Amino acid sequence: MSLENSDTVPRESLIPMHCLRAAKPLGPPFLAELTTGTPVWVVQRHADVRQVLTDPRLNRAQLFAPGAPALTRYPNLLDQPDLLINLDGPEHLRLRRTVSRAFTPQAIARWRPWVSSVVDDLIDQLAEGDRPVDLIAGFVRSMPVAVFGRLMGVDALDRQRLAYWTDHAFATTAFPSQQVQEAMADFVAFGAALVAERRADPGEDLVSSLIQAGDQDAEVTEQQMVMLTVLLVVAGHEVTTTVLGNALVYLLTEGCDAWRELGRDQDLAPAATDQLLRGISISDRDVLPGLMRRAVEDVEIGGVLIRAGSLVAADAVMANLHAEVYPQDWRTHQFSSLDTPHLAFGAGPHYCLGSWLARMELELALHRLPKRLPGLRLAVAPEEIDWRRGLLTRSPQTLPATW
Repeated sequence: MSLENSDTVPRESLIPMHCLRAAKPLGPPFLAELTTGTPVWVVQRHADVRQVLTDPRLNRAQLFAPGAPALTRYPNLLDQPDLLINLDGPEHLRLRRTVSRAFTPQAIARWRPWVSSVVDDLIDQLAEGDRPVDLIAGFVRSMPVAVFGRLMGVDALDRQRLAYWTDHAFATTAFPSQQVQEAMADFVAFGAALVAERRADPGEDLVSSLIQAGDQDAEVTEQQMVMLTVLLVVAGHEVTTTVLGNALVYLLTEGCDAWRELGRDQDLAPAATDQLLRGISISDRDVLPGLMRRAVEDVEIGGVLIRAGSLVAADAVMANLHAEVYPQDWRTHQFSSLDTPHLAFGAGPHYCLGSWLARMELELALHRLPKRLPGLRLAVAPEEIDWRRGLLTRSPQTLPATW
């Protein structure tokens, strides 16, 4: 087995970011180039992607160390070095433990009845309103905002304000850099005020639980608590919004047969949710080709020697379609359970903490919406859908529909 070396690969051999979709069949890691011009090793095979996400020699913290190469043209919320997702080792474990205590699968299971009521209320509003409706504003964005608003004891959380914050939190080129920084400052100020309010007057909400768990550890700073709160709000909103918006585009076009089946049988929703998560990308791979890590020492991945200091992108999108791991097409086996877990929520120490809640929201929405509105259809041609651009994620900006 020969080991390739990043130091010996000429720069002209780098594959431009926008061409990565055509890189097949899946092979060993290869060099590409970010939109900033920074070289990056792209890893696509399932086992290789799992290694990148679980190997301690590849971490998040070094992505933002002094002198580290830029990932995007200007920083957004996810580039904050003190954010949970950008920490590694003991500090990451300590903060993650704090969140885990307040965000357990058991707690999420207890939330199911009222999450279900949120879904039903939003469908009622759709059914009673004028047609066509915008599914994004009327349902896709509204559902996670309502859920997190209740979780955090902020039922009056402004949906438009939160949408503005999350769009800017994930922005790469969509808005001027100064506007992004101002939106982030406003968002963090909201988080600080909420933490201060809950510390003074704790309740049964998630923020109060976070503060209590952090105080038990006695090592969580106030700034870390604020950033944990902000991260949970933005991640809890953005992931569900993006996945559901993209899933509806598929189910109301190519997947219309699956739409009808989901409405008839709620037991199909869990497997369908996993298949949709596996098959439909939520990331804008023209911006970043995967989940980013940086090698802290030399490491071999899939027969390729990657030098310390190199950027590595774990392309979970392609890994989730790796035919040797998933021989069945997700479109033709929409309701089949997966033998191998998908990597849409990552793997290893940074596995998505909100995955249980996101799954619950998606399962409820993907059954109850087609059950109540089986004749729902797009009011525009698929090629006329307005997509969000210049963000780390890709999903519809609007989705007009009728029935």
